[in-house]
Parts: sequence; structure tokens; C-alpha cells
Amino acid sequence: MRVALSQMDIKWLDKTANYEKAKTYIVEASTQKVDVIFFPEMSFTGFSMDIEKTKEQQEESIAFFREYAKEYQIQIGFGWVKGNGQKAENHYSILNKEGETALDYVKIHPFSFGGEDKYFVSGEQLCYCNINEYCLSVFICYDLRFPELFQAASKEAAVILVPANWPVERREHWRCLLRARAIENQVYILGVNCVGGSSRLSYSGDSCVIDPWGNCLQELSNREGLIIQDIVGNVSATREEFPVKQDRKVEFYKKILR
Repeated sequence: MRVALSQMDIKWLDKTANYEKAKTYIVEASTQKVDVIFFPEMSFTGFSMDIEKTKEQQEESIAFFREYAKEYQIQIGFGWVKGNGQKAENHYSILNKEGETALDYVKIHPFSFGGEDKYFVSGEQLCYCNINEYCLSVFICYDLRFPELFQAASKEAAVILVPANWPVERREHWRCLLRARAIENQVYILGVNCVGGSSRLSYSGDSCVIDPWGNCLQELSNREGLIIQDIVGNVSATREEFPVKQDRKVEFYKKILR
């Protein structure tokens, strides 16, 4: 599976400009025979609490990228905002090469420290899709701090994607937590962040691909660009070589975590 991670400087609340930038990355990825390209959280607006400007009632981002998925025969993952009553949902969708929705995840942990929970409702389920021979799951940004999600998803998923708008002041948390999730769950982790920002908040980039042993296969620091990486390893072989999962005491954990 050949993946592309698009590390964008997202133009604030300007969907048109961000759609056009995304298209250039899609075209570039398609020329390099990429199977799937992933964009950051809230890919075309930036991480905004102004849900009246960000939310989509007609799912225009899906409609926009459906045509590019079909035209360039590439799967596309992107973040967008959907209205839900007086609040909204922080979505991440993956379209297959036919433009059909293969996965649609809603962020389970809104970022309460930043007030996201005041405007966004929580998702309530894990999501999966198959890309070539790999089962993939998705969690969004702040979800990265909750390891139980990753343990649950890794029962099925060999690859876990984490799209984010992660700020520079906590960049070492981002880098350490991505590696930790890969190691403890014996999965590939794909972290795709944005760059740029404003005088109030800047984003660190540091998009990367981590293998099940915690090795960083590729990383992009604080500039725009694409990471293109072939995922070729067998997660089952890693888990057989070092069978840590067989020693998990799930029933005991349930008792102490009540």
C-alpha cells in the first residue's frame, strides 16, 4: 500500500483556496502511483470553533473530492465539519477510487481544553476500512491521548491514521505519543498534521510514518509537502515475533478502571 500524507498550511476558513491546494497534492500523488492520500484534521477550514462557517449541510467536501477520487483513481482521506442540531461533528472521511465513502469517523474526544466540547458532539464508534490488503482505522488529534481507543482498534486494524491540527508548543507530545501508540499496539501509525498558523497559534507539522517497532520511516518537519511511503510489512508477523498482546489482562483492567 502506497500512502501519501499531505502536510498543508491550511488557509483559515477559506475552503476554495484549500480545495485548490489539495487538488495539487492529489495530482502529484497520483503521478507517483499512490493508493491513498490523507489530509489533516478539518482539512479545508483549519481548527475553528466557528461552526456556522465550517459546518457543511450538503457535504460539499465529499461531493468535491468524489470527482477527484474517480478522475485520478486514488483514495482520499480528509477532515470536515457536519452540523448536528445546535452543535456540529468533527468528521474524517475516506473515499474509495469510485468516489464512495469507505469510512466516516466522528472524533470521540472533543478537545475540552480548547473549548471544542462546547461546539462539537462526541462520536460513539470506531471505524474501519480496507485499503488493499490492510485494515485501517482513524482517530483525530486529541484522541491520540487516549490509549484504550488504539488497543481496541488494533484488534482489527494494522494501520491507524491520526489526522491533526497539533500546535507547536506540544510537538514533543505528538511525536512521543505517535511512537508509543505504534509500539504498544504493534501497528503502523500515520500521523498527518498541518503547518503554519497565526500569531496566536502555530502548528508543528512533524507528519510521519511509524512502523510497529516504533521506527520512524519518514518525517516531515515544519514545512508544507508530501510524505510518500510504501507500507509493506506484515503486522501479524511482528506480533508473532514479539507476542506482547497475548499477555494483556483485559478482565483485570476492567476491574481497576471502573
